[in-house]
Amino acid sequence: MEQTVYDIKGKKSGSVTLNDNIFGLPWNADLVAQVANSLASSKRKNIAHTKSRADVRGGGKKPWQQKGTGRARHGSTRSPIWVGGGVAHGPRNDKNYDRSVSKKMKAKALYTILSRKLKDGEILFVDSLALSAPKTKVAIDALKTLSTVGGFERLFTKKNNSAVIALSGKSKETERSFKNLGNVTVIEARNLHPLALLNYKYLVLENPNISLKDLPGKMLLGDERKKSEPKIRTKRVLDRDVEPMGKQVSRRSSSTRGSKAKPALKKQRTK
Repeated sequence: MEQTVYDIKGKKSGSVTLNDNIFGLPWNADLVAQVANSLASSKRKNIAHTKSRADVRGGGKKPWQQKGTGRARHGSTRSPIWVGGGVAHGPRNDKNYDRSVSKKMKAKALYTILSRKLKDGEILFVDSLALSAPKTKVAIDALKTLSTVGGFERLFTKKNNSAVIALSGKSKETERSFKNLGNVTVIEARNLHPLALLNYKYLVLENPNISLKDLPGKMLLGDERKKSEPKIRTKRVLDRDVEPMGKQVSRRSSSTRGSKAKPALKKQRTK
């Protein structure tokens, strides 16, 4: 499939051919939800922390004797049912929320979201985002001109989570220009992940001919691997395996080892 490529002024500058293995996948809600929840859980920072009855100071003495008082039996004043006691089953900052996701699942979820965004008309291909100066005003003017493209009118007017700008390479000037804009984030194409695409509505992809080659997980899903070419395994040759020229090296075969080799040595000794 072919898509139009625009310049920074919002005018057509060419076209790009997209791979169906990346932009032609059907929607898989279960896979996307599993990967997104796992990435968000691994990104979580433990802040809330409560003390259990073992962490609260005091409570070493039994409040009253076990029997004879008519009261309910208690062993410590730091029990969770006491005022000033510990918290039962409260949040702890030592809990591990990391959840592992395979690289293939993460790449497949990324391509599924890209396919859905392309179908919904939320991906804008731009040949270059090189700005004249690293200033916020220049970045705002660039977003205004790009919002003139049909279907991307809210690229500039959307206040929250407007767009992800994927660069083909490292560009400090472009990153500094969009840094003060809260509704836009800048990331390299090779670092794209499902959470970034789900949190923002539009995707502005710079120089798609280069950026699409740097997408993560292409080799894992067999996009660029030719299945028709068999794998060639080369045998490692050591120096001790190479016989010198002009010399004959006598080696015992595996069949001459063991009990057959010992009598030959004894005959040589008897001579």
